[in-house]
Amino acid sequence: MNDPIGDMLTRIRNAQMRGKSTVETPASNLRAWVLDVLKAEGYIRGYEAVTGKDGHPALEIGLKYLEGTPVIRELQRVSTPGRRVYAGVKDIPLVRQGLGISVVSTPKGVMSDAAARNANVGGEVLCTVF
Repeated sequence: MNDPIGDMLTRIRNAQMRGKSTVETPASNLRAWVLDVLKAEGYIRGYEAVTGKDGHPALEIGLKYLEGTPVIRELQRVSTPGRRVYAGVKDIPLVRQGLGISVVSTPKGVMSDAAARNANVGGEVLCTVF
């Protein structure tokens, strides 16, 4: 697999279209850090480390719905393995006039765009969530 973050985001989108309450994705530290940001911002219920059907470590993500509608309306990958997108602290994009978030990988860890601006660091823009 070339793009593990893109794979995880696609699994979340597909599970929400089907109305699933949980979705499973292979485990990695970067995926867990991205999920930490999504949980802190209130886009998912949470996640836990489990053993997958194939015996490998996995993350089970609890999806969040509001009156039957998914909380995550739009989930897009910005930086891909073939085209990395970096932004300085002044260039981190606003998502939907500040209603959504950008997940940014910085030297101080993976954080939301607002947290990156407060910490005065830029980095790689992994994805946007609205």
